[in-house]
Amino acid sequence: MTHLWSEDTKIIIEKGSRHYPAQMAPLASAPQKLYVRGNPDILAGPCIAIVGTRRPTPYGLAATELAARVAVESDVTVVSGGAMGCDQAAGRETLAQGGRHIIVLGTGADVVYPSSCADLIAQTLKKDGAVVSIAPWGTQPRRFLFPKRNAVIAALSQAVFIGEAGMPSGTFSTAESAMEYEREVLAVPGSIYSPESRGANYLISLGACCIADEEALQIAFSRIFGVLNRQSAAPAADLPGDALSRRVLRALVASPLRSDEIARLTGLDTRACLELISDLMVAGRIEQQLDGRYAATKEMLHALTAIGQNGNGQHA
Repeated sequence: MTHLWSEDTKIIIEKGSRHYPAQMAPLASAPQKLYVRGNPDILAGPCIAIVGTRRPTPYGLAATELAARVAVESDVTVVSGGAMGCDQAAGRETLAQGGRHIIVLGTGADVVYPSSCADLIAQTLKKDGAVVSIAPWGTQPRRFLFPKRNAVIAALSQAVFIGEAGMPSGTFSTAESAMEYEREVLAVPGSIYSPESRGANYLISLGACCIADEEALQIAFSRIFGVLNRQSAAPAADLPGDALSRRVLRALVASPLRSDEIARLTGLDTRACLELISDLMVAGRIEQQLDGRYAATKEMLHALTAIGQNGNGQHA
């Protein structure tokens, strides 16, 4: 059906009007007005919020992008806050896969914030998405607006997916709103040694749905949205490299390690260990984090997920 909306459209949707999202209307705290750029039709859902830390590890990015792909395959619109890290990763992967994206801002819907979100906002609008705010046009960033922004993210969605979150974390504001609105919270568990996963692990302990693998995510989508994925995971080849390389990769998936820890794991001397690390980095399988530890890249994590789903993994 052809509509009149374009990336330049700016409208104000009042509560009770035709375009006001039905999933928000019954909420006691539902905003009276939504300021919207782009296509307001997609606010009707089905929607899933995909949010998380502003400083994700490769593990968090891979989990976030996986959720975005499953959402697109399930014909579910992705909602994010446009923040650096998991939010932007979710939006970019959604658009790259041909999906629908809604950005909810803590500023006016016509204000680009953060500046790193400029291209994502432009692409979201270009690809028939929407940018939403409860603040009037031109409103600049205000601290008190961001918890309200998070509440709108949860209210627009039937579920909230958290790819990675530490403690403390602004992601908790979205999760708390989701629980208040009786939306389901899905969280990806992480290593008990990873500070970046403490928040997600804590939410799981409080009753959030544990997303242990891609199959669990697909089952959650089927249960919540009543849909089956239109695509299935493509067959994957086995992990490249010898048994020693695979052993290191699987250890780094569990938790990032320093070079001396990798040396102890492998039994290699310092020079041989550094050569192995260098080879894995050149191959794009691991990367060094800001704290000096090494971790599997998100591309390698995606490969591991595919291998796990197809039963092709080997034990080192």
